[in-house]
Formats: sequence, structure tokens, C-alpha cells
Amino acid sequence: MTSPTSSLFDRAGLDRANTARIVSRGLEGADDGELFLEYRQSEALLFDNGRLKQATYDTAQGFGLRAVKDEAVGYAHASDLSEQAIIRAADAVRAVKGGYTGQYSAAPQRSNVRLYGDDNPLDAPGFETKIALLQEIDAYARARDPRVRQVSVSLGASWQVVEILRADGESYRDIRPLVRVNVSVVAGQGDRQETGSHGFGGREGYERFIEAASWRSAVDEAVRQAMVNLESVAAPAGEMDVVLGPGWPGVMLHEAVGHGLEGDFNRKKTSAFAGLMGQRVAAKGVTVVDDGTIAARRGSLSIDDEGTPTGKTMLIEDGILVGYMQDRQNARLMNMKPTGNGRRESYGHVPMPRMTNTYMLAGNHEPGEILASVKNGIYAVNFGGGQVDITSGKYVFQCTEAYRIENGRIGAPLKGAMLIGNGPTDLHRVSMIGNDLALDHGIGTCGKNGQGVPVGVGQPTLRMDRITVGGTG
Repeated sequence: MTSPTSSLFDRAGLDRANTARIVSRGLEGADDGELFLEYRQSEALLFDNGRLKQATYDTAQGFGLRAVKDEAVGYAHASDLSEQAIIRAADAVRAVKGGYTGQYSAAPQRSNVRLYGDDNPLDAPGFETKIALLQEIDAYARARDPRVRQVSVSLGASWQVVEILRADGESYRDIRPLVRVNVSVVAGQGDRQETGSHGFGGREGYERFIEAASWRSAVDEAVRQAMVNLESVAAPAGEMDVVLGPGWPGVMLHEAVGHGLEGDFNRKKTSAFAGLMGQRVAAKGVTVVDDGTIAARRGSLSIDDEGTPTGKTMLIEDGILVGYMQDRQNARLMNMKPTGNGRRESYGHVPMPRMTNTYMLAGNHEPGEILASVKNGIYAVNFGGGQVDITSGKYVFQCTEAYRIENGRIGAPLKGAMLIGNGPTDLHRVSMIGNDLALDHGIGTCGKNGQGVPVGVGQPTLRMDRITVGGTG
């Protein structure tokens, strides 16, 4: 499998200068816009119930041409990377224009920062090696405990090359690797069955993740979760204090708060945070950032999908709302600066404000001190799915691993615990922040308006007071 190292213009046989003239004509009279070229290779292997169940490989390429005028967007895309297709797209997006002012938006500033390498993770290891690895992981998981009844292991990778050409002739290029490994087990005892899972990944090759120590650690964690859940009892219901564990539980922050801090929702005043810039929106000590600049992280990007370098954007500082995540269009309409958060799933999608790696900064409390402070509550360590209403901030999250806390001690594991609340309200209920900030292991995918993009989440151990817990007990 060969990775194209030449320009996508050369690969498609496009003359760059002539393409630039076509794009310039198509975007005449627009405020902003770009031609987005993409080439992507991806693979997915699934080993389930003792056999290879899925092995897919895909190559995709195409372009998207966008014209932006005020709040209007014209967008045309095609998998045909040809001059004629781009000419047709330019004719289509010209419908979005106004009286030409000669003030086409200035190009993004350039950055020499590279947060990941160019190597294609699909090149190595070979297919047969991957199959043997999947078999080895499956056998190891089954040998961990006789109660393991089913094992599912997946490997996935993609290698994306993007080039962005603006009407002013400026161009930007990025090469983005991405891998993810996931292990899920089903354990049973009598008629009862429970699950556990663990995954990890990032913007690099497979090498670090398929070392024996790494995948064995993932298997051990998945089996541990399943065994804990086999011992779980029905979760209590009612209002109580909740301690959230570090790392992946930050997905609740991502969903219940992060989306409400994206520029488009605030410009349209459909976010619960709209109009609150400079005001207190959380308890003192709560500081939330979105940081797309962490090397090799799943949510990181050297540049976003408009060519803007990503940054470390302060969103909430010591409880005060100080920033939003912005793409170029919403930043301009709100008289703010782009923050490098203009993201799209593929050439077939328009960019919009999206999170990268969103997390809460650490405080100064020891995790044990936080747990010891709770007389009656639950300790939520892992989360599954959740639902959030951006306008109201209301959320519901399912805990996949949680424990009862009684008189400061961790008690029985719980089954069926759900956290129910309102993100903007519950930010004020954070009463203790741990010193153990952790990011997730590289498994997050965020959905918005039908588009999915890789993201990261994180937080330290947190105590939140008087949260509604839905349970079955």
C-alpha cells in the first residue's frame, strides 16, 4: 500500500494555477471560502466470537467547494477530482454572493507546528500479522477468567491527506494518521451476563498500541470491568452527591457543556451559554479549555479544515465564561477571532465549530480526600451513552461502572445508574476538584449535525453536590 506524498493536485492531474483561477471566479463576491481536497485510506478489522467477522479497506477522494457570504453558505462537492467537476461546483456556489467589496477575508496565519508524523498506519503491520494479533488477544482474554464468554476485538486506522486552496491563492496541506484498538468482553455467571470494554488510540501508527504490554493492559481492564459488573447491585435513585472519576468521565463535560460553548450555537442564541460572556457560569476553580495542540492526541490537528492552526482556547476560567470555539464564519459574524475549531467529517461536509480535546484543569484536592468527603453518594468511573439538549443544557448519562459511597468509603458496584441534570446549572455544583487530571485513552468520536469527528476529553476527579441519580433500586 503506497502513501501518496505528492500534492493532491498532481495526483489528480489538476493544474494548480488554473484551479486557483476557477476557485477565484467561483468565490467572487463572497466573504470567504475554499476548495477542500481530500484523499483518505481506511481499514477496519473485527474479530468477534472466535473468528474474523469483518475486514474492510476503503480508499476515498474528492473535493468540496464552499462560498460564504454573511450567514449564507453555498457548498458543492464531488468524488470526481477533475477540472470540469470543479468548474460545475464553482458555477453552483456562485449563487451565494453579494456586491463585491474587494475585502475577501484574510487568509489564516501559517504555523510550522507538526503534531503527528506522515507515516501511513495502514502500511504496517501486514494483514496476516494483524489477524494473528487479533487471535492472540482473543485467546488471552478468554484465558483471563473462565467466566469470559465472548470476546470482541477491533483494529481501525485511517490516513487522510487534505489540501486547502483559497480564492486568494493561499494553500495549506496536512497529513493525518489515526488508529484505534478496542477490546470488549462479555462475562457470565449462571444466567447473568455483563460487559466490559477498553480502547485506546491516537494520531500515530499501530506500533505503540499493539505491543504486548499495551494490548494485555487493555484486555485486563475490559475483563476487570465485566467482573465488577457481575457483582453489581441495583443503583439507588434520588438526589445525592456524585464523584466523577478522572479521564473518560470528561465525556459528560464534553456533551453537557462543550457543545454549548461552540460559536454557532451562541451566535444563533440557541445555547444555554448565549449572552453570558464575562459572567460566572461555574463554581470557582472550574477552568475548561479546548486544546487541539497536544501531540499525537486523537482530537488534535496541526491545522483545522479551513487551514487555521489549532490552539489552546480558554473557555471557562475560574468559573467565568471567557471564550467560545470558533470557525471562520461564526468568528467573523461575532466579531471574534477563529480558534482553529472549523472541522468537517470529509470533503462531502461543510466545516463548523467543533471541539478538539476538551477538558477541565486540575485542582488541588487529593482524590482520596474527595471520596472521603461524601457521606451518601455514588462514584462514577466510566460512562456509556448520553443525551443532551444544547438549548436547555439538560442531560442524561448512563454509567457503565459506578460504586456506592457510604460514609466516605467506596461500597458495592452499581448497575443501572444514570446521572440526570443540567450542564450549566451543575457547573455551579462542583465543590471539589482533584489534582489528578487525566485525558481519555484516545477513543472519542463526536457527532453533530450528522457529522462525526475524532475528539478527546478529560478531567480530574470531581465532586458535584446534589445531582439527580436515576436507578433501579
